[in-house]
Amino acid sequence: MSDKFDLIIIGAGPGGYVAAIRAAQKGLNVAVIECGRAGGTCLNRGCIPTKAMIHASSLYREMQEGGRFGVTAEGVSYDYGKIVEYKQETVDTLVGGVEQLLKSNKVTFIEGKGTLMQPVDGVNAVSVGGEVYLADNVILASGSKPASLPIEGADLPHVVNSDGLFELDHAPESLVIIGGGVIGVEFATVFSNLGSTVTILEALPKILDNFDKEISQNLKMILKKRGVDIHTSAMVKSFADNGDGTVTAVYEEKEKERAASGEYILVAAGRRPVTEGLFAEGAEPEMNGRYVKVDENFRTSIPGVYAIGDLTGGIQLAHAASVHGIRAVEAMTGSEATVDVSVVPAGVYTDPEIASVGITEQQAKDQGIEVLTGKFIMSANGKSLITKEERGFIKVVAEAGTEKILGAQMMCARATDMIGEFTTAMVNGLTVPDMLLSIRSHPTYSEGIGEALEDVHGMSLHTVPRPSRK
Repeated sequence: MSDKFDLIIIGAGPGGYVAAIRAAQKGLNVAVIECGRAGGTCLNRGCIPTKAMIHASSLYREMQEGGRFGVTAEGVSYDYGKIVEYKQETVDTLVGGVEQLLKSNKVTFIEGKGTLMQPVDGVNAVSVGGEVYLADNVILASGSKPASLPIEGADLPHVVNSDGLFELDHAPESLVIIGGGVIGVEFATVFSNLGSTVTILEALPKILDNFDKEISQNLKMILKKRGVDIHTSAMVKSFADNGDGTVTAVYEEKEKERAASGEYILVAAGRRPVTEGLFAEGAEPEMNGRYVKVDENFRTSIPGVYAIGDLTGGIQLAHAASVHGIRAVEAMTGSEATVDVSVVPAGVYTDPEIASVGITEQQAKDQGIEVLTGKFIMSANGKSLITKEERGFIKVVAEAGTEKILGAQMMCARATDMIGEFTTAMVNGLTVPDMLLSIRSHPTYSEGIGEALEDVHGMSLHTVPRPSRK
């Protein structure tokens, strides 16, 4: 039997390692159990490598389009192997940083797969490779993995998930993407930038279905302009190997059977929580379907056991998992909450970027909430004109009467950075007039925020005058 810890965390992803550091800062003796590298999916196979490849591929596309700015270059090309090296270097640097942070905070790192056991003498227990560790508290932070499709041909060699796509040593000549969510449109951005023929098949009526309708429409137009073939309300039935190094997705669209072929098929149909081997017999907490059921402080039905991040359902984002971990540590140590976990911004790293927080105008309508809205088209923004951005806008949703900010949607350059201003406003109960008190520098993309806020009452300075609207 190993030494007892104050806290054991299963999983060293954005939720687990952040919780470990915060717990150590509060004086707890902490151990983290991880079967892979520190950083979890986000750093190793998700957020960071994807964004690195988006940056590299976008740079290649921008170089080809430099003539718009009077700058031309001949013989522009890319080396996919070096793009992968750059991506991996970025990943390794960040993973190394996390490992050093855990070490400097005196967190014990245990390699292996952790399994929650039944308590031993009333103390929570976790096993790793036959060794049993005890702790007053346990945080389950095992994250998620790519979901698979239970259809014929899903196991073919050229049908891959996002993990498999990262392992390729070349950019596919053609790629069929199953799923028009965040993962699908981001990979469509990468490979269409690099010249691959890309097709998206989305079962729902629109891509990015959880985002504002106008965002979905605009992104579809932009991707189509860049050569991406998009089919919505397309239900995939099966995959087939064509015998010539390509594979075909058979799908139904408008009650007709159709087919889309490519060198590879990427299944980007969401993610599912990693629970295999996480619980020993008799140690399962109460579940909500495939997810672990938790309260507002991420406590499970088992005393002293918490679950965070993708295990709990809801929004599957790295920063959400991180604040879940912080809140769980605060709860177990009796500390006052330092973060509002109910307001979580979301971003999509296409070009232009997409970001949102809170509710949309349609969601407010569905909930019977009377709102005021303001919108600014970024084509009238000086910085956007300088950089020749495409089809951008900023939209704000405020409660009628109080004018409290209820949500914001952005599709423009630096949207994923600027959404933080609205997130801060929401958690502090700020109103439209409160936000307008701030001066925003010129020329910046953030000026569009002020214009959208002013447009709530039809007072935007750089928009054609219109009556106030609700």
